[in-house]
Amino acid sequence: MSSFFYILFLLSLPLTSLTNGDDDLIQKTCKITKYYDLCVSTLESDPISMVSDTKGLVIILVGVATANATNTSTFLSSESLSTTNDTTLKEVFKECSDKYAYAGDALRASVQDLASESYDYASMHVMAAVDYPNACHNTFIGYPKQIYPQEIAHREDVLKHLCDLILDIIRYLDNN
Repeated sequence: MSSFFYILFLLSLPLTSLTNGDDDLIQKTCKITKYYDLCVSTLESDPISMVSDTKGLVIILVGVATANATNTSTFLSSESLSTTNDTTLKEVFKECSDKYAYAGDALRASVQDLASESYDYASMHVMAAVDYPNACHNTFIGYPKQIYPQEIAHREDVLKHLCDLILDIIRYLDNN
């Protein structure tokens, strides 16, 4: 996770959450999500989650989702530069790379909304982040001779699941 997210995360936390961490908060928070196991494993892999409040946990998840989108964009960009001679496939990879970069941008924008408790806007940005991989998938569908690579399908699923976690927690924050 980039230092930008950690700084923004730390600035958004109340001082008490840095000193009174709740060991059960990860489990309690993840129980409200669709993908409990993914939520717990993702959050437990980041030591800052142990001293975070619920908003801090969702910001950590946004950072993980942003890293996924960015890494996928980089992967697709390298695929578009690969040695394949298929110019159509190169164009599709380039377009998909751009879509995942936009997903990362949308997720980064959601962090500011979360910090200011603008949960509607945060949700909107996260939902946009989910739509960009769909647009990538649809690009492949538009070229029937091109096969949607399994690696991209897997990355798409992970990003969608992470975004579902984020949206579930944002809904919880908005209702409390």
